[in-house]
Amino acid sequence: MPKIMLTSNGLSTDDIAANFLLLFENDPVQMKACILTTASLQKEQNIYARKAKADLVNMGFAKVDYIDIEFDEAQQLTNYHCVYINGGNPFYLLYHLKQSGADQVIRNLNDQQVLIGVSAGAMVLGNNIEIAEFFTPEMNARNLQDLSGLKLVNLSLFPHSNREDLFNDPHGQTIADRIDVFEQCYACEVTRLADNQFLIV
Repeated sequence: MPKIMLTSNGLSTDDIAANFLLLFENDPVQMKACILTTASLQKEQNIYARKAKADLVNMGFAKVDYIDIEFDEAQQLTNYHCVYINGGNPFYLLYHLKQSGADQVIRNLNDQQVLIGVSAGAMVLGNNIEIAEFFTPEMNARNLQDLSGLKLVNLSLFPHSNREDLFNDPHGQTIADRIDVFEQCYACEVTRLADNQFLIV
């Protein structure tokens, strides 16, 4: 199983970046990374994907590629020391992870590899993305019914939990209020992750 880091906003702080590098046994100049761009319609032109590449290049990674499993062979993911799953639409991402077989490829990454999930990319690594359906059902344009995640981490994640501007509610409820309602309705616990936070599994 790979080492896993979950973030809302990528390698956005010095602390997150430093802890990310601690996950590797070798110097970045000896390693290759790829950025999975599938979750965003802009693919490799997505500003966060481009920032991720700049961050990884600046850290010294010998090679940083973009991969889109909607069109690229999922097995390519095994060729990299780091797989960076960029954010975007969690439903679209989850659909293509399962359609392409990338879900199984990712599950089979070894313990020398590092998997970093960002926003939607972090959500899909957990038990399910039902919280996304609760907050943003309009994003489920494919009407995806199976919302089970890859279950590499035993939690249900809500990224950007400090960003009220991203999740406006017409009834004036806060993000925390709505997560409380979700937890009561689904008899579960949701892990909140603010933009400046990270989890390492």
